[in-house]
Amino acid sequence: MTGRTAAWYRHFGTVDAPGSSPCYAEWSLGIAEDPPLIARIDLWPNDKRQPILLFAAARFLGAVPGPFVEFRRFLATHWEEVSRVVLSRATQTNEAGRCATLLPSLAAIAAAEGRPLALLEVGASAGLALYPDRYRYEYDDGTTVTRLSPVSDGGTPAAAPILTCATSGLVPLPAALPPVVWRAGIDLNPLDVDNPDDVAWLEALVWPEQEFRRERLRQAAAIARQDPPLLVAGDLNERLLEVAARAPAEATLVVFHSAVMGYVSAEGRLAFRQAMARLSASRGCHWLSNEGQMVIDQEDGSTVVPEVDPQLILGRFLLTHNGTPVAITGPHGQSLDWL
Repeated sequence: MTGRTAAWYRHFGTVDAPGSSPCYAEWSLGIAEDPPLIARIDLWPNDKRQPILLFAAARFLGAVPGPFVEFRRFLATHWEEVSRVVLSRATQTNEAGRCATLLPSLAAIAAAEGRPLALLEVGASAGLALYPDRYRYEYDDGTTVTRLSPVSDGGTPAAAPILTCATSGLVPLPAALPPVVWRAGIDLNPLDVDNPDDVAWLEALVWPEQEFRRERLRQAAAIARQDPPLLVAGDLNERLLEVAARAPAEATLVVFHSAVMGYVSAEGRLAFRQAMARLSASRGCHWLSNEGQMVIDQEDGSTVVPEVDPQLILGRFLLTHNGTPVAITGPHGQSLDWL
């Protein structure tokens, strides 16, 4: 497994991290060229070897962003503690910024259906992506900046985060935010914004140079504390239909996920697609998937969306609506390129 793990870190250091975190790019490439450290990582289960999980665990324990040689020294001194955190935690990045890439689709669904939305996120973490109607937005197409804000009802804090997003193509930006009347999430281990350890873990998952993401995480958590969503612990395939049945009948149900299916087996992804087909037939719903290339390319060599050039998605996500590709998105909501 050593070669595969080293390739994973090398890919993260050359494709995913550059441009977003020079620190993580350096750490990843340093680990990729460090066989003893790779051998240690290979002792963990496969789903615990990802770079972001290791980096977050170390930073959760006090590792300071800086040169790889210093990070390597921290790992050597604290390996047992880092292993404990890695094995007990998961990469539950709860990036509110992704709402900027989901919002145009959500607004279009609400407008077409003529009803408010009921949102169900699988892989919800602390549920911070369940509040697209409570955040502020700035969409910049290079010429014009379009700003959207929630209608004040006394329930939205003045410090609602501003989600900035660079756009290209004919993005169907709405004139107003869509109404949301129900919010629910499924996660193997839901995080609690009232739990200091859970919030500290979410902050450790934010990349080092992106203090703005850490600040909007805190602002989004404050909104969630005011109006907590329904968060259900369990496997997404086992709980999907049950939780979806709780959505109010007068609302349009939208099931969505971002950066989740990469942690689900190929069989699990197939089961989820089949469950979504049953849900659509029985209840009627919309499905938004915002996932990276590793989810689109299947283990048998096939691809879920053969009409999209894989090179377009390197280091980014593909947004699909009911299986149809609609946009290429930045993994943290920073860009939206409409197809």
